[in-house]
Amino acid sequence: MPSASSAVSDSSRPVPSSLWRDGDFRRLWAGQAASQFGEQASLVVLPLFAVLTLNASAGQLGVLRAVGQAPILLLSLFVGAWVDRWRTRTTMVLTDIGRALVLGAAAVAGLVGWLGLPGLLALAFGVGALSVFFDVAYQTSLVRLVERDQLVRGNSALEGSRSAAQIGGPALGGALVSLLSAPIAAASSALFFVLSFLSIRRIRRAESLPKRPEHSSRVWRRIHEGLRFVVGDTSLRTACLASAAFQFFFAAMMTVYLLFLPRELHLSGAAVGLALAATGPGSLLGSVLAARLPSRFGYGAVLVCAAALGDGVFLYVPMLRGSSAVTVPALLAVSFLFGTGGQLVNVTVMAVRQAVTPDAMQGRAAATITFVGMGLTPLGSLLGGFLAEEWGLRTSLLVMAAGMMLSPVVMAFSPLSRLGRELPASPLRDNGKAHDATTETGS
Repeated sequence: MPSASSAVSDSSRPVPSSLWRDGDFRRLWAGQAASQFGEQASLVVLPLFAVLTLNASAGQLGVLRAVGQAPILLLSLFVGAWVDRWRTRTTMVLTDIGRALVLGAAAVAGLVGWLGLPGLLALAFGVGALSVFFDVAYQTSLVRLVERDQLVRGNSALEGSRSAAQIGGPALGGALVSLLSAPIAAASSALFFVLSFLSIRRIRRAESLPKRPEHSSRVWRRIHEGLRFVVGDTSLRTACLASAAFQFFFAAMMTVYLLFLPRELHLSGAAVGLALAATGPGSLLGSVLAARLPSRFGYGAVLVCAAALGDGVFLYVPMLRGSSAVTVPALLAVSFLFGTGGQLVNVTVMAVRQAVTPDAMQGRAAATITFVGMGLTPLGSLLGGFLAEEWGLRTSLLVMAAGMMLSPVVMAFSPLSRLGRELPASPLRDNGKAHDATTETGS
């Protein structure tokens, strides 16, 4: 039986064989790209505004980043249970409106001089909470929109758009904070969420939702089923552990990194944005390679090697000294390699997760992995701020970069590293029971 993602539109129009001939996929792609651009810009605007305008300490910056990441820990599991029951298009357009309104209000408050650290904390939490809804929804939307054999190409395109956002978002955010003001930077992010709303709301194909049971179960039971499914699958369980190790130490490292660049290397806000933006071109390359390398060398080999490359390159950053003419090109190279390796891992893991997960469990599986993988990021950000004050920036940066290497080590010593050139299959989908998965699990 075909999966729910093979649904046709109300006019019985079949899904085109090429993704780029599919107008609805193009609308999803364009909306997701605009949304990611706004999110990437805001992720740089808030910390730089705190450091450069409010003279925030390392501890305060750690708190700011932790507050923005806290919704991942607090909301992910509930969001997954919600998304599995509702149309992803509706969820995405509502979160776009919400983020545009929050950032618009912040821009107004900033222009009249009311945007202090408490306001930044509230802004970071609000945008972070809405982004959790959007990110789970767009990943689930792809499964409902395209065929199973198009998942890798679809993920490659969507992650490629996220990479393109990483090119322009940090550079724009850093430049606007440095040259103009944080309110203008916040307003620019809001405009991108408006563009995302206008594109995604034009998706015409009706979603084929997983079948609901006659008696709906409580949200806690549905959350438990998602957790049990992920823990019971070897590939997904390993992906969770590897992601948790990476995200914890990456959050700590980035807190130190955002202090290290302007205070230790004496870079301007625009130079910081440029250095961070170099992740984007690398991520674009990673997206292109992700559509080709796994089928040639195997999904497991690509995951381990890409993670080792992307994470290991940050071990060289604490060694940098000297003028910006020397340090900026080195930082560009580091960000490029990190983007390439990181994107290869992101696309490959997402394709594996979508392939092994029944349609009725997609939202909860995505949310569970997000919860486990990124739930520790607030603690990581707090740790980074604490260690930066206690140990100094260079020592803390080296320790956190070394900790990131736990991620490829976890994958290398797991069955995930032995995945071959073909995507693993979901037993429920292969047995033609994808539409009955909800009934069988009681969700």
